[in-house]
Amino acid sequence: MKRLMFALAAAALPAMAVEIDGVAAKVGSETILKSDVAEEMRRMGLHDPSRFDEVRNQIIDRKLILKAAAESKMTIQDWVVENRVREIIDKAFGGDRNKLIETLGRQRISYPEWQARMKEDMVVSAMRWNVVDKNVSASPAAVRAEFAAHPERYSTPATVTVGVIVLKPEEKDRRREISEKLKDVEFEALGAKRYENVKPSEFFAPDLCAEISSLPKGTISRWVEIDGWSFLVRKESETAGSARSLEEAYDDVVANVKDEAANKAYSAWVERLRAETYIKVF
Repeated sequence: MKRLMFALAAAALPAMAVEIDGVAAKVGSETILKSDVAEEMRRMGLHDPSRFDEVRNQIIDRKLILKAAAESKMTIQDWVVENRVREIIDKAFGGDRNKLIETLGRQRISYPEWQARMKEDMVVSAMRWNVVDKNVSASPAAVRAEFAAHPERYSTPATVTVGVIVLKPEEKDRRREISEKLKDVEFEALGAKRYENVKPSEFFAPDLCAEISSLPKGTISRWVEIDGWSFLVRKESETAGSARSLEEAYDDVVANVKDEAANKAYSAWVERLRAETYIKVF
């Protein structure tokens, strides 16, 4: 989950400055334009120009997998794609297809383009499943080795329940007013957002995590300023972390062993596809 500061600051990030003219790569007979990479970065919510090469390589891998799918006659029936589209519309748009189309319009994407991309995504996922994921297993020895090497991964993390008041940079002058009101008004009444039983590092920036860690239960922090944003925290409760046995953590250990094996197998598969296709990066 994105940390709180990242989520709050995302809207303030500058538009990515990247040259969009010219060829980024050639994959067999297909051309990847710099504008294609820039558009993919925008779709992924990436604003750092240094990620350009990484995303370009992901597009290359995608094209290689789609080429392999075509050669192996892998197809996804249109009714399967439509069922997936309906699921997305039901979950994200309350069952209203027009809301999806309006959202795509604001992103300058046509519905046919989005649907075609959806079908390609499903083909890529199906190819990975057939070639990699379904063939991955976790042996008892590998499970024991993973647990012995990384016991900290399988501990129950410490969690907290906190309320957080957030002020935008332009609202900084309200800090004294809010601090004064807290003498007579409940913390929640001042617009605090409640985070219940959360792992701090998954929600908050490091400076805020440190402040939360130092707070006794039932107390309110000092104002913490991060990149111009102001945070005031009240710690309501805290649960200490605890170690788990291999038996208790077994499913998580197996999942991690399989993920690691699948990632290695996927990388090897893609390298084979690259070796079989002419690729030129510009």
